[in-house]
Amino acid sequence: MQRQNLVALVLCGLVFLAGFLLKGNISLYFNLAGFMIVVGGSTAAALLSFRAERLRIVCKVVRASYGRRIKSESEIVDILIDLAIKSRMQGILSLQTDENETSILFLRRALGCLVDNYEPAQIRDILNTEMYFFKLRREDSERVLRTIADFLPAFGIIGSVVGLISMLAGIGDTAVILSAIPVALTSTLYGLILSNFLFLPFAANLRERTNQELLLQKIIMEGVIAIKSELNPTILKTKLLSFLTPSERKADLVPLARIRERFHIRG
Repeated sequence: MQRQNLVALVLCGLVFLAGFLLKGNISLYFNLAGFMIVVGGSTAAALLSFRAERLRIVCKVVRASYGRRIKSESEIVDILIDLAIKSRMQGILSLQTDENETSILFLRRALGCLVDNYEPAQIRDILNTEMYFFKLRREDSERVLRTIADFLPAFGIIGSVVGLISMLAGIGDTAVILSAIPVALTSTLYGLILSNFLFLPFAANLRERTNQELLLQKIIMEGVIAIKSELNPTILKTKLLSFLTPSERKADLVPLARIRERFHIRG
């Protein structure tokens, strides 16, 4: 997780908890029975819905999405430009060392196709297939997270129903009613908090990261194919910069004075 995101999370979490404190004793919001109903029921439903291996993969993907930084688009462009220059100077087989050293798996696979002398059409087909199934796997993990997020409020309502049944059964007994009310109310609270504060944000973050990684993979694919075609590094850089936002490539814009001079524009 980026530092600014972590700071914002802590601050917003403190504000969130302060809202509970302002309304009374925070111990009123802790109820073991309601928590067990929500968490236990949702976990059981998840295990009935998905393979244990799939759930382990989702946990790894979520942990990696917050704990592992991915390179920016500009960094990928710089890497590809360096590779293009090396390829023109030392030959395409010189990229074998980079294929073994780079930490980006997709780039390693792309460089492997390049080193094995695949044709541009074959490289595009292989990498497009890689991107397609990468997107499918990530969408599957996102679907698991959103399904669990749907389970949690439902089991919160179940906990509320359990509390209401206990409360109705104790009509006339104040002690029973007072002990049942927290279960009825806090179960729904737990379900909503776990769903909207954890699992839906996990799914949204995973989608954002997937879109960013797909963009990086697209840049890598176009760059590697251009290197295979022995495209001039300057032209390659101009092509790859089109993937960046205008603010990231502002420094590479041709000065207006030079444009006026080239086209003989006055004023």
